[in-house]
Amino acid sequence: MEDIKGHKAYIQILKQMTPSQKLQKVFEMSQFAKDLFYQGLKRRFPELSEEELKQLYIERINQCHNRNY
Repeated sequence: MEDIKGHKAYIQILKQMTPSQKLQKVFEMSQFAKDLFYQGLKRRFPELSEEELKQLYIERINQCHNRNY
């Protein structure tokens, strides 16, 4: 039940935001997801150098990219 209340509150907050605030939030959430993904790779492959990790990150991101547009 608490999840439903939290979700409703979140929707209310979104409704009160301007379009530019919503867009800014999208960029923030996108960056958060990328950072989380990078940290996950770092934990999974601790033996990689920072340069190797960045290369792996780019390869994996490119595999996920939607090429339908």
